Amino acid sequence: STCACVEYYGKALESLIKQVKIMSIHGKMKHKRNKIFTEFRKLPGGILVCTDVMARGIDIPEVHWVLQYDPPSSASAFVHRCGRTARIGNVGSALVFLLPMEESYINFLSINQKCPMQEMKPQTNVLDLLPKLKSMALADRAVFEKGMKAFVSYVQAYAKHECNLIFRIKDLDFASLAKGFALLKMPKMPELRGKCFPDFTPVTINTDSISFKDKNREKQRQKQLEQLR
Repeated sequence: STCACVEYYGKALESLIKQVKIMSIHGKMKHKRNKIFTEFRKLPGGILVCTDVMARGIDIPEVHWVLQYDPPSSASAFVHRCGRTARIGNVGSALVFLLPMEESYINFLSINQKCPMQEMKPQTNVLDLLPKLKSMALADRAVFEKGMKAFVSYVQAYAKHECNLIFRIKDLDFASLAKGFALLKMPKMPELRGKCFPDFTPVTINTDSISFKDKNREKQRQKQLEQLR
């Protein structure tokens, strides 16, 4: 749903999935966008993590799966997203992830877009990759900060969803969401003010002690911390 989510999950997938080319693209990559898109089109196989910047007006040959991790803000965008696969007589699949509280979106799409859908049962024996994502955040401040930004942007995008009768921010389980983003602590943001999260356990270390793997960025950060002191 957001550029920050693409940045974070793109980086995460690069580390978690080996032997597969992972590429990321979003609206803020103005100059790099065409280069990334052209490169992805030429690949024999791979994964493109993207925002709705790729939802329409583009043609990528032989896309087997379109995974909609976040439901799009408009119903027409849903159909455009699905349309990236099974083009020109080919066969493909499109999947959207929904929480139980969001299931009325299925009826909404069938009426609004004449788009019938089938339920796909959750996969069993799924690997828990969250500990690995957490250890990546502990080892590099860049990953830690990307995760925090992604969470904040996700919550803000959810609050602005076009179907706000279905996607209601007051129904969101922030503790589970933070776990899903592999956060080390809850960020400070207006939407969480005054709330308690007994189901979320933050890390015991001071997150200010997490350094950047990039030595220049870390040097700059230390300089800023020194000025603050």
